[in-house]
Amino acid sequence: MSPTPNPSAAHAMTPATLRTQWQQLPAALRAAIEQHTGRVHRAETISAGLNATFTARLHTETGLIFAKGTPSTRAAGQRREACINPYAQPIAPRLHWHIDIAGWHILGFEHLDGHPAELSPGSDDLPDVTRMLTQLTELKVPTTGCRRIEDRWADAAKQADTDPALLAGNHLLHTDLNPHNILITKRGARLVDWSWPTLGAPWIDTACTALWLIAEGHTPADAERWASAHPAWSTAQSAAIDTFTATSAALWGQIASNEPRPWKLRVRDAAATWAQHRA
Repeated sequence: MSPTPNPSAAHAMTPATLRTQWQQLPAALRAAIEQHTGRVHRAETISAGLNATFTARLHTETGLIFAKGTPSTRAAGQRREACINPYAQPIAPRLHWHIDIAGWHILGFEHLDGHPAELSPGSDDLPDVTRMLTQLTELKVPTTGCRRIEDRWADAAKQADTDPALLAGNHLLHTDLNPHNILITKRGARLVDWSWPTLGAPWIDTACTALWLIAEGHTPADAERWASAHPAWSTAQSAAIDTFTATSAALWGQIASNEPRPWKLRVRDAAATWAQHRA
């Protein structure tokens, strides 16, 4: 009997918190949102996504809006996302407004009609993802609002005994290219949830995507062949890719140890497999 294939890591991703419904939001917050949108006729709660407490498709007098929010005390990532949005165009959905009132921080984006990217072998979505990653390397670089990759990953690099300076650069990076953050639309792939905008080498987002390809069933060799089709990949020294894989293995080891959810364990194992392949 053939072994049962491992389930998709992306399919196992579920929200970290229960979703708050539109009617459960404070009345003052709902009124503030409707000052931007006109009357909200209907709100559809969206279950996809990991960190926001409120995510919904708002049917309003002025059209569809994707809104997400979280208590103001936990909104650092959303504030970074609002700051970086003008620089992430046209890959990110456009931010129309953001509100911080009644203890909530809410972002209102243009609504994208699409589906999360399928990154398994043979997926029809991969060409769109390839084109999007090329566009990523062409984004303008913000002057504020971003940490540098060598600082963000310093602890994991120390654990892996690698030199994070090999990852340094001045390109705007997303760094969280899980399939739910890559939406395939009629206009191509779009990238959502810019909670961790980072400056680093131009090939790093391609490497972050390649890690997810491995988690979704590709071999490390196949993932690297896929990555080699991206122009930025040719700028990466072999030692820098070794540093990325070893550091990622340490980083995802920490993440999975702190919260051993099934999808995090899958990505941890993928990162370890890639690091062993490089070694």
